[in-house]
Amino acid sequence: MYNFPIGVLLESFRTDVNTSMKMAKELGISAVQVHAAGGTFDVDTVTKDQISEFTKMLNDNGLEVSALCGDFICGNPNFNFYEDGKKQIVIEKSKRILDLAKQLSTDIVTTHIGVVPADCNCDKYKAMQETCGELARYADKNNAHFAVETGPETAIRLKGFLDGLHSKGVGVNLDPANFVMVTGDDPVQAVYTLKDYIVHTHAKDGRRLIVGNPEIIYGEIETEIKNATYFIELPLGEGDVDFRNYMKALDDIGYKGYLTIEREIGENPKADISKAVAFLNNIKIQG
Repeated sequence: MYNFPIGVLLESFRTDVNTSMKMAKELGISAVQVHAAGGTFDVDTVTKDQISEFTKMLNDNGLEVSALCGDFICGNPNFNFYEDGKKQIVIEKSKRILDLAKQLSTDIVTTHIGVVPADCNCDKYKAMQETCGELARYADKNNAHFAVETGPETAIRLKGFLDGLHSKGVGVNLDPANFVMVTGDDPVQAVYTLKDYIVHTHAKDGRRLIVGNPEIIYGEIETEIKNATYFIELPLGEGDVDFRNYMKALDDIGYKGYLTIEREIGENPKADISKAVAFLNNIKIQG
């Protein structure tokens, strides 16, 4: 029997915050992850009253925060982790999101950092390491983690990048579906590869339809190919993630954190999330 607690990305319910929290409680979910750079919160405009109101709703529904989602660079040409001027904004804003996370009693901020290059000697790689290094030091100082969401590169490449930081301040938010949908990497083996860095996980499923360039998929470079369908996200158990062995791998490495359900599409999000909870609980019981 596995003892992973189940969370949900609150915005996956696609309704207001109060209703979403009540739905989470009804489904037996124990924590929520929320967006902090547009979504439930905008770190640039959030007020003390908003934080207090949100905290009260959490307490009323017996919930906690598993992590904040601090991603604001995907598909946004104004920010990235490797260009002068743009990376400084990322660093400053990411630190403020971590400060907000601490106010909400979580130590984890998940984020995309862009596609880690294969060449560890190229300028982009070095610049990304500098940016992540500064964030790692800030997280270490605050006993917290920035957690890189998996997907744009293989687990082996990401591990090499993280090893080079010599810190656990930047860890991993392991999203098994992103591996399946983008790189074709095996998320089960990825757990063992990244075991020293995993601090949060997403429970998401999907299937790759065609092989694509991750830099195109994640919006880092322009292309003449418009609206290509590289992958499809699917309800848990209907895609190509081997959740039974994925959860066994998490148990093998001693992971104790959340399985946070993320459902970005679908006509009936509550029904899909309810099915996901039942699906995960069934595997947890069987072990």
